[in-house]
Amino acid sequence: MIEQSVSSPPRGGVRLPVRAGAGRYVILTVVFICAACGLVYELELVALASYLIGDSVTQASVVLSVMVFAMGVGSLLAKRLRCRAAFGFGLLEAALALLGGLSALVLYASFIWLGESRYALVGFSLAIGVLIGAEIPLLMSLIQRFSRQDAEGTVADLFAADYVGALVGGLAFPFLLLPWLGQLTGALLTGAVNAVAGGGLVLWLFRRDLRPRSRWVLVIVNVLVLALLGTAAVLVDDFERAARQAVYGDQVRVAVHTGAQEVVITGGRSRPLELYLDGRLRVSARDEFRYHEALVHPAMRGPHARVLILGGGDGLAAREVLRYRDVREVTVVELDPGVVRLARTDPALRELNGEVFGDGRVRAVYADAFTWLRGAVDAGGVGGGPYDVVISDLPNPGVTASTKLYSEEFYGLATRVLADGGRLAVHAGSPEAERHTYWTVDATLRAAGFGTTPYHATGWPSGFAAGPDRVKDGTPAVSDWGFELAEVGATPPLGLARDAPRLRSLEGAMLVAGARGVERTRVRGLPPSTLVHPRYGG
Repeated sequence: MIEQSVSSPPRGGVRLPVRAGAGRYVILTVVFICAACGLVYELELVALASYLIGDSVTQASVVLSVMVFAMGVGSLLAKRLRCRAAFGFGLLEAALALLGGLSALVLYASFIWLGESRYALVGFSLAIGVLIGAEIPLLMSLIQRFSRQDAEGTVADLFAADYVGALVGGLAFPFLLLPWLGQLTGALLTGAVNAVAGGGLVLWLFRRDLRPRSRWVLVIVNVLVLALLGTAAVLVDDFERAARQAVYGDQVRVAVHTGAQEVVITGGRSRPLELYLDGRLRVSARDEFRYHEALVHPAMRGPHARVLILGGGDGLAAREVLRYRDVREVTVVELDPGVVRLARTDPALRELNGEVFGDGRVRAVYADAFTWLRGAVDAGGVGGGPYDVVISDLPNPGVTASTKLYSEEFYGLATRVLADGGRLAVHAGSPEAERHTYWTVDATLRAAGFGTTPYHATGWPSGFAAGPDRVKDGTPAVSDWGFELAEVGATPPLGLARDAPRLRSLEGAMLVAGARGVERTRVRGLPPSTLVHPRYGG
């Protein structure tokens, strides 16, 4: 193949500043960078959709399907720009950098101050998808200025650079951008890189293709985009503080990114402590005792020398377990060391949990509950012998990321670490609001060999801090927590009425009434599932 020299005119009759081979590699490098940025935008939208709206499977499907459709539309629309491919590509990358870079800020703002982010999410998915879809056709026109290859070879090179860039972007998002910069700053930096790569390519390599007026338009547009992204990056801390105040009020004492999640603690002085994980209320000091007593005490009937708590890094379930003086050992398996660290060090949270992590009987293990159980079973058992009680204090089963912790396989592993006659207590969601999910958990437990007694307790709802479920008609809403008391091989019911006097500060009669009342919500005929899902069976 004879390469085009610097002095020889390209196909369009305009001289280019570098040799054909060098120019071709510069374009492929920009393809690589733009592809990496584009995938970061996609993953950013998926992550934000799951975080702000919930149900990650549905939201990821919506975002990705809308974006793929929009990419097809963008490819068609790009045909109108091929006559001015360099100028069109420069404007396209500037727009993509601006939309992608600011997407996280706008979605957060719409959720916090407008209470709704679905429409903004679909809008960004469409717009970013259209712009990403238009990139390859325009880049195809530009690279042909430097390449004497056949069209098939040029397309192969472009797509190879595009796919490798997507791989790098897909790995950079969870392993570099999120842990080091966070969602907001990570998106802004990605937008700036996108603008520099796209604008630099056109204004340097194809500057002689541009009319003077077009050249100045691109310079001004890219400077404005970089200025907006830079200003947003400078103000992002102020934005986060304002957003937290809008969501949590003016008594935020702790706000940290632990690597696994965002942890926020409010109150603790003039108002009750509240603990939020990724924006969702997990602990409210005003009534957390209702939840933790209902979860723990029914399972403590019978032997309870060794207790395993799955989750519960706040130490509150362990507090209830340690009310029994004959407990010898408590193992807390918590995914996020940052939560346990706060439970050990935050004065208000430490006071609430009774400083349980300073008790020599309590041992904290930092691991995924499913992985830890499987490792214990594969190793031939747990040190010290099987557990008398297992407390499953895990996220709501309606959160897709936690579905494996409510699967038949998970409960099968639990049976392998339980002693004969041991009990398992499970937080299973709301039998009123999520009855299909709740009763699927019940069916799954029974399929794993447990006899079950379902029951519930009422308390403060556990949705988003700014969510409409927190307040109704100007007054705090009331929610219910659903539980399952399970014993291997037992025939339900397991005798809550007989044990009512032993439920300590719980009103035993109310708990028994709750166990009877929750039966009225039973959905008949639900099979077990390895993936408990809020829409399962619905």
